[in-house]
Amino acid sequence: MKRILFLCVANSARSQMAEGLARHILSDKADIQSAGSQPSTVNPYSIEVMSELGIDLSAHRSKSVSDIDVGRIDMVITLCAEEVCPVLPGNVQRLHWGIVDPASSDPSLTPEDLRQRFRTARDQIKARIEILSSLIDVPEGPPSDEFHSSIRVADLPESARFYAWLLGVWPKEWTHRYATFIRPDLGLNFVLLVSDGKELHHDTLYHLGIGVADKAAVIDAYHRAVAGGLSVEKPPRTTWKGTPLHELWLTDPDGNLIEIYARLTDKELATKPADEAPEFLVPGTGFNA
Repeated sequence: MKRILFLCVANSARSQMAEGLARHILSDKADIQSAGSQPSTVNPYSIEVMSELGIDLSAHRSKSVSDIDVGRIDMVITLCAEEVCPVLPGNVQRLHWGIVDPASSDPSLTPEDLRQRFRTARDQIKARIEILSSLIDVPEGPPSDEFHSSIRVADLPESARFYAWLLGVWPKEWTHRYATFIRPDLGLNFVLLVSDGKELHHDTLYHLGIGVADKAAVIDAYHRAVAGGLSVEKPPRTTWKGTPLHELWLTDPDGNLIEIYARLTDKELATKPADEAPEFLVPGTGFNA
């Protein structure tokens, strides 16, 4: 279980709301604390706007960072924006979320103005904690040695010029249909595909991918994806048409295509069947594609 500390100056608003939200959202994933470098009292507006979400801060108190046992903390998240954030010594993971202090002594602000400021801070913190919750127990993914991206472009010559400038290299190869940029130092394989109204197979458009070591690594990535509850578009297979690859296709939560692939060795290339039919690599997963 992660042990997380939220820090700000007064431990009255942002870090208090973060503590309440994290306890609610992370539940049994983490042990949560909050503290401040100059602790005061919990701001009544913090209590009020958190109650709107069904989270009770009425029994909370402001705590000093000097009272924290550093040895029991794995992650420190600071929330200061315009102030100087407190520093917790020690070998811990550190994140900084700059959230504007909703508390204000401006006499022109009405109580409703202040409530809205606190709601804004609350909602910004909540959204970040929701992302943290999705990451805190993420399973280990496949080791990769190359990142691949393909995009469509309206003017291939102009785009080739732009990306040659951006990436600092000419494309390794190009035709009237595509241009391929390689940056081994970045592990990057980047392809421009001309958008000329002609139909292209959807697997060659708008997708991201990672290159892995070999066929076994593609199969391993499949099992990792299934164990992680990820969406498999096409199970592991060896394809021969176009660029021969061992490949696995996933879809991300928004339906974008993700390819995990390995290039074939010379020995594997020599086994290409006459009909170039794909070979499924995990028993029971094959289907006509």
